[in-house]
Amino acid sequence: QVQLVESGGGLVQPGGSLRLSCAASGIMFRIFNMGWYRRAPGKQRELVAQITSIYRIDYEDSVKGRFTISRDNVKNTVYLQMNDLKPEDTAVYYCKADGPGSYEHWGQGTQVTVSS
Repeated sequence: QVQLVESGGGLVQPGGSLRLSCAASGIMFRIFNMGWYRRAPGKQRELVAQITSIYRIDYEDSVKGRFTISRDNVKNTVYLQMNDLKPEDTAVYYCKADGPGSYEHWGQGTQVTVSS
C-alpha cells in the first residue's frame, strides 16, 4: 500500500521558517520524482518545487531563494525547507510522487499558515 505522509506544517509569523517532510512507503522511492504542491484558499493547486530521481530541481518563481527541496533515498523522505515565509505562502502543502508509466500518488496535505 502506497502512503505519503506529510508533516511539519503549522502556524508561523512572517519571516519565520518551517521544514516540511514527506515520508513515503510502498514505492521504490529512489526512482520516483517527488514534488511539493500547495493550494491557497480560493486558488488552484500549484507546483512549488520538485526534485527528480536524478536530483534535477525546479522551483516556482515566488519561492526561489527562500525554499529548498531535498530528498533522502535512505529514509524515503522528501523535505521542503521554507525560509522567510510570507502571508501569501499560506496554503495546504501536498507531497506528490511521480513514477514510471504515469503513476502518481498524492499525500493528504499539511496546513501552513503564515500570520502575525
